[in-house]
Amino acid sequence: MTAYPAWTPASRPGIIPLHPLSFGTILGRSFAALRQNPRVLLGFALLVQTVGYLVVLAAVGGIAIASFSRLDTVRPGTEEFDQITAGSVAITLVAGLVLGLAAGALGVIVQGIVVTEVSHAAVAEKLSLGALWRQVRPVALRLIGYAFLVALAVLAVIAIVVALLFAIGMAAPPAAIGLAVLVFFAALPLSLWLSTKLLLAPAAIIIERATIRAAVVRAWTLVRGRFWSTLGIIVVISLVFGAVAQVVTLPFSFLSAGLSSIIAPTGAPDAAAVIGMIVTLLLAQAVTLLIQSVAVVVQSTTTAIVYIDCRMRREGLDLDLLSYVEKRDAGTADLPDPYLVGIGRLAAPRFLAPYGAPPHPGVPPYPAASHGAPPRYAPPPTAPHVAPPAAPPSVPPYAGGPGVPPAPPHATQWAAPGAAPDDRGASAS
Repeated sequence: MTAYPAWTPASRPGIIPLHPLSFGTILGRSFAALRQNPRVLLGFALLVQTVGYLVVLAAVGGIAIASFSRLDTVRPGTEEFDQITAGSVAITLVAGLVLGLAAGALGVIVQGIVVTEVSHAAVAEKLSLGALWRQVRPVALRLIGYAFLVALAVLAVIAIVVALLFAIGMAAPPAAIGLAVLVFFAALPLSLWLSTKLLLAPAAIIIERATIRAAVVRAWTLVRGRFWSTLGIIVVISLVFGAVAQVVTLPFSFLSAGLSSIIAPTGAPDAAAVIGMIVTLLLAQAVTLLIQSVAVVVQSTTTAIVYIDCRMRREGLDLDLLSYVEKRDAGTADLPDPYLVGIGRLAAPRFLAPYGAPPHPGVPPYPAASHGAPPRYAPPPTAPHVAPPAAPPSVPPYAGGPGVPPAPPHATQWAAPGAAPDDRGASAS
């Protein structure tokens, strides 16, 4: 009895093809990933962005009202009034900064959820929000810590530069102005360079469970050789969402001005202020929050796809993912995480060999065709052909040939079929 292997269906495709990706594929699939799991990706991001915005706005507004209300107890123009004003401004700014960082921590959690979802969607897996959070939770504090370290580093650099410019401005104002212009134009390429080099650090923390230092080193290593394409993707996505935000918010400004002139034609400040607040703040902010949520999802998706592409090119991750998908669809259980199999492995570069070059050692190159197209196949190399030794002729050579005596006079060149030799001689005579 012969056992034949059971038939298994083809593996389901994920949101990206499992081979090194082109620039257009990465850019297109970053937007197409929203259709994979919109409830988790867009819904969760929109909810977090809205809640964070409302909490920050209410908290900062309450702190500002509580601090500035003390000005009603003192007389304007006095020294105490100025001190209370400066203190209220400082308290409001600090509260806005702290609460803004807290809202940024919520954005980091959204990024972790999106990156985890994309890593599973690449192998055609769709998880619930609870399952995604269970995977992000062990590294959530590490991810938030990395975001805080980056923010503190940026704030420290800005504070140092501003302090130096202020000190120079006290001595030579024109030199400080010129130096400030140079710093501004130098900060843009420097920020783009650093953001590209560190783009994959959050993905390394989320997917590889790396520490902050190891994630920075991994990001620096993976982007090597893919810097310009990664930078191009970052710039294109930033320009797209910047243009969309401008195009969407511009009609609300015209709508606010039109409604104000219709409802309050005499220019009453109260009516115009109410209409402007309702239309501009509420509607415009709602649309802005939606755009920001989509931008967070797309940028996080881009980070995950670029991370997968860099590992496929450098470490052969596509082979691990293909093996995982085939074994999973064949029914194998308890498979290891394919993203943790070949971390740090240096795979051999894969490229198309030039036409006419031998594909493998010891195999002769393909012959060049006259029309320029390669042949469909090449026969395997064989041993050189050795001609066998010539066998002696079984039939005598024809009469009259070189070196052959002539036939006797009584011999004939033909005979009737079935006749005996003596009969042929007798008939000839």
